[in-house]
Amino acid sequence: MSGIFKTFPYQEYILKGNAACPGCGATLILRYVLKALGHRTILVIPACCTSVIAGPHPKTAFDVPVLHIAFAASAAAASGIAEAVEQIGMRDVNVVVWAGDGGTVDIGLQALSGAAERNHNMIYICYDNEAYMNTGIQRSGATPYGAWTTTTPTGNKNVKKDLPMIMRAHNIPYIATLNPAFPNDIYSKVKKAKEIRGFKYFHALSPCPPGWRYDSSLTVEIARIAVLTGMWILYEQEYGDFRLTGPSRNLLEKRKRKPVVEYLKLQGRFRHLNDEDIDRIQRLVDDKWEEIKELLESNKINKK
Repeated sequence: MSGIFKTFPYQEYILKGNAACPGCGATLILRYVLKALGHRTILVIPACCTSVIAGPHPKTAFDVPVLHIAFAASAAAASGIAEAVEQIGMRDVNVVVWAGDGGTVDIGLQALSGAAERNHNMIYICYDNEAYMNTGIQRSGATPYGAWTTTTPTGNKNVKKDLPMIMRAHNIPYIATLNPAFPNDIYSKVKKAKEIRGFKYFHALSPCPPGWRYDSSLTVEIARIAVLTGMWILYEQEYGDFRLTGPSRNLLEKRKRKPVVEYLKLQGRFRHLNDEDIDRIQRLVDDKWEEIKELLESNKINKK
């Protein structure tokens, strides 16, 4: 396992003493994102857990410039920064929105869509912990079916909003999903996006021990099983070319995927589910994989 990390820079941009919860998936992901991007990076962060993790000025735990902004305005603010650095000739600066699912799939969706439509040269990363964790674990548009939150105490009755697929409709240069259990996948995708001009969108699974109700030592294991069960699919789309990445490349056939119950049973937020609920979640996952198969087939046809 030690060889996995040899290609990563030693420089750390998330400093010791930050306010992240033990086992925070978001902090794990951001650590590798910043290693891939380097110090010439400006973070734009709306109201979210990371606003707290960073800490107050002048003792911030992030070793890159950060603009903390209102919930709905992160993509709009980053759009302005991206245009400003272009105007003054700083073409080597990475302008990055780092936002939670509440600030992306719900409150920030309008500004995100506008920035993508205008194709600003920026990166938008949603770290998806599947609820409004920072304000008390309320349901968001990214909360999966059946999950407990404080506003869905008997389980969420809605199906998770698929933001990466919504972003595909914007015809932006690059879209990818991320998972903290696969740091090489994170690093390589972010390094690739750094070199692509235009708007780039990432959607990252971000396990949350307090909100998902599991022991903090299990974060990476839960993230890994999310991929192996097919609950979270690793892929990228570069200029319309869609492909699976990491372990997801080998999971097109249902028999190769672990049953979703292997993922659900590790989290207290799914403890109340009955067999019928679990069966529905399994069907939702299987249906999503059928959509992925269709995308891959369409991709093959378009290449001919």
